[in-house]
Amino acid sequence: MARGKLRIYLGAAPGVGKTYAMLSEAHRRVERGTDCVVAFVEHHARPRTEVMLHGLEQIPRKELAYRETTFTEMDVDAVLARRPQVALVDELAHTNIPGSRNDKRWQDVEELLEAGIDVISTVNIQHLESLGDVVESITGVRQKETLPDEVVRRADQVELVDMSPEALRRRMAHGNIYKPDKVDAALSNYFRPGNLTALRELALLWVADRVDEYLTEYRSEHHVSAIWGSRERIVVGLTGGPEGRTLIRRAARLAEKGAGGEVLAVYIARSDGLSSASPKELAVQRTLVEDLGGTFHHVVGDDIPAALLDFARGVNATQIVLGVSRRKSWQYVFGPGVGATVARESGPDLDVHLITHDEAGKGRGLPVARGARLGRARMIWGWLVGLGGPALLTLLLSTAALDVGLANDVLLFLTVTVAAALLGGLLPALASAAVGSLLLNWFFTPPVHTWTIADPKNIVAIAVFFGVAVSVASVVDLAARRTHQAARLRAESEILSFLAGSVLRGETSLDALLERVRETFAMESAALLERENDTAPWTCAGNVGRGPVVERPEDADVDVPVGDHMALALSGRVLPAEDRRVLAAFAAQAAVVLDRQRLQSEADQAKELAEGNRIRTALLAAVSHDLRTPLAGIKASVSSLRSDDVEWSEEDRAELLEAIEEGADRLDHLVGNLLDMSRLQTGTVAPLIREVDLDEVVPMALVGIPDHDSVVVLDVPETLPMVAVDKGLLERAVANVVENAVKYSRVGEPVAVSASALAERVEVRVVDRGPGVPDEAKDRIFEPFQRYGDAPRGAGVGLGLAVARGFAEAMGGTLTAEDTPGGGLTMVLTLPAARSHASVPAELPATARS
Repeated sequence: MARGKLRIYLGAAPGVGKTYAMLSEAHRRVERGTDCVVAFVEHHARPRTEVMLHGLEQIPRKELAYRETTFTEMDVDAVLARRPQVALVDELAHTNIPGSRNDKRWQDVEELLEAGIDVISTVNIQHLESLGDVVESITGVRQKETLPDEVVRRADQVELVDMSPEALRRRMAHGNIYKPDKVDAALSNYFRPGNLTALRELALLWVADRVDEYLTEYRSEHHVSAIWGSRERIVVGLTGGPEGRTLIRRAARLAEKGAGGEVLAVYIARSDGLSSASPKELAVQRTLVEDLGGTFHHVVGDDIPAALLDFARGVNATQIVLGVSRRKSWQYVFGPGVGATVARESGPDLDVHLITHDEAGKGRGLPVARGARLGRARMIWGWLVGLGGPALLTLLLSTAALDVGLANDVLLFLTVTVAAALLGGLLPALASAAVGSLLLNWFFTPPVHTWTIADPKNIVAIAVFFGVAVSVASVVDLAARRTHQAARLRAESEILSFLAGSVLRGETSLDALLERVRETFAMESAALLERENDTAPWTCAGNVGRGPVVERPEDADVDVPVGDHMALALSGRVLPAEDRRVLAAFAAQAAVVLDRQRLQSEADQAKELAEGNRIRTALLAAVSHDLRTPLAGIKASVSSLRSDDVEWSEEDRAELLEAIEEGADRLDHLVGNLLDMSRLQTGTVAPLIREVDLDEVVPMALVGIPDHDSVVVLDVPETLPMVAVDKGLLERAVANVVENAVKYSRVGEPVAVSASALAERVEVRVVDRGPGVPDEAKDRIFEPFQRYGDAPRGAGVGLGLAVARGFAEAMGGTLTAEDTPGGGLTMVLTLPAARSHASVPAELPATARS
């Protein structure tokens, strides 16, 4: 059973006329013969709205007792039992009385839609869940009754019922919305001009976003280009900190301001890990960005600003959203920070937004050792502290003439050694311990300025210092290595989790998987190579990036074998050995995806073969029935004329000859369509594209239609741009479409053929007033040997529309079906305009009419 359609009247505030508009639409539908009932409408004692209920069938409401009071709600069971074509349900965000079938009215509406009943409903902009905080900040009133935005976005139609704040306040003052005793309070509180203006702006922006989505979908279906600019693609840099949720929401709002905006959240982990990253918080942020329609990416890179910019440019991003640094003022001695570096190096092609948040300036903790893979800058700092720190400490203690005792001197030098271990690892710490021991002996152990140590206790103190320094440095270095290992294992587990998820989701895009490999390991290219046997040459099954290796895996910087005859080849840099474990998982998954794609291809081929068999079976049926019918008529007429025992009058002979001619024409038409369908099925249609005028081709296409002067109204402006088409194919396509419209149109109702320009396309619309076609059958009528309903004026094998669509697509156009307002079917033939001819302004009146 087909799901019902939902139409919503959206308003900025109560009283703008949503319910009135809904009831007006119901009256229009009832006048057209549509079975329309009132499931639940609240008129709020407004006389004009109450009058609109007259003449409409109303389903009795269901009474419910709650806290010793009786309330009425929509009776869902009664509506389902009545099963109308259209049901009117007011106040979509309403919360039902406890004990009702569902908690919310929109859930009741979902049941009606699932039952195949069309629903018309109303809702105000302040009831949308995502706008609750905004509306409260504007009006000071928190809306208790809300519904998810997705419910409204899924509606088939959303119509804005708009009214200026001044007009709405006048309607309020006249008593058309609330009772007179409530008017003054409403005008001075919720219905203030500022409130109404802000709510109206919210409603207009929300509907504008919906219109942008529809237009983008329409442009994609009709291949319309060069109208919109490139869409906004926004990259959000995440650190795993609590500010990530704020950044994601801010980026989502930026994306909503442009048509087709896209949000890509990226977490860049150093190969040695990030101490501030919370796996739990990252999981929450991943869920949040996916709920908002974005994507989450995990990238490994030691230089975070460079990796972030590389990722942004790799995905053609237009904006980067980063949070203000959480570091305290003194922590900037370690560098300018990621945000400042990205903003400096982004260049003119990327806009960088630094977003404030509650965690700004609260600190990120002291820098900690990051194990075996310390960057170059960290190693330099480690050696500077390890060698220069003891010297500076000695100079400070000597210049200030501080006599704190040898034990305290040892502790101070030990502090410098620990700092060197934290910054540079084990070797700088050992160097610091050695230099510190020598300086303690020379400057602070009596007798000073000699290598002699008079007191044996001082020898023990220096030896203990050296031992403790070496031990502390070793422990710090070991902890850093363990941190590095844990970070790598965490990153590997996330990557493997992605792979497992892709398997469960059944993703079959090899290019997407290779792009993920290239992106994760920051490589220039990735390719999957295979060969039939050990001696056969390698062939490339798929590749992404710049300059991929497509001949031999040995030529790549990294190659991972997959079985005996397949390998994953990466170019860009040499990866460490520990990365090969994750690469092996990627390679195995790539092989699985390739096999799945080939199986899908074989399944598609099998489907094509089955379709071919179905076509042949239908062709045999057509030959045995539809082709034999005109042949039988021709045979009977010829036999009658050749009969010697009957003396035919001139009128009878003329009638028989006319029957022979009509049968031959019908037979020629049927054979022509069969041959055309055969050419389309075998792919032998080669259009000869030329620039032609529609006002020359379309009238020629109507010549073969009987009495077309009286049944077809032609409106093709001479000022239309020329189209780049095959003249013969276009003539056949238009003739088939118009013939189909004439066949199904009601007697006495002409078929309208009009044309108009749309950007780089030209549309030919063929409008009939026949019975129309349901939405679920609109695509099926273009399949070969399909006839919807009866054809009272002629018959055929059901190939006309299939041939017309095939010819249209062969010329780079499209043929689709739409409902005709008021009943009937409209065929829309979209054709590419000639590049050398620009569109002529529509106000020029010259047209060609027939």
